[in-house]
Amino acid sequence: MKSGRGFTLIEIMVVVAIVMTLATLAISSVLRARHNANEMSAVASCRTIITAAQNYYANSYPHTYPSSLSDLIPPISNPPYIDTVLATGTKQGYRFTYTYIGPESFTLNADPVSSRRTGTRHFYSDETGIIRANSTTQASADDPVVE
Repeated sequence: MKSGRGFTLIEIMVVVAIVMTLATLAISSVLRARHNANEMSAVASCRTIITAAQNYYANSYPHTYPSSLSDLIPPISNPPYIDTVLATGTKQGYRFTYTYIGPESFTLNADPVSSRRTGTRHFYSDETGIIRANSTTQASADDPVVE
């Protein structure tokens, strides 16, 4: 008679099911962490753009805000106020839309490139420097302040 060494098919299937469950939990946690990191990066990038626009305004005569993000990098601005990646308008899963309103005002929107995937919240700011967020649609001046 043969001795029954080894694993049965049922035992192997139970182990595979447990490993798959653990893998699913780990992957969802990593994706959620990346999602949160993208949103935090978007808020930091908004602050960077706002600060750069304020510095540009203070250093220009007559005082005016930049007409576009590309005004904040060389050759127009030397030294640069922001990095060249941010000046393209897309960084870490978010698209930044800078709109020049006039010499005394601008608006800035940051929206996820792929909603619910690279980010959930949409951000808005203007020359006041207050960042606002909306989780369903593009943010505006009427939305709650990001704390």
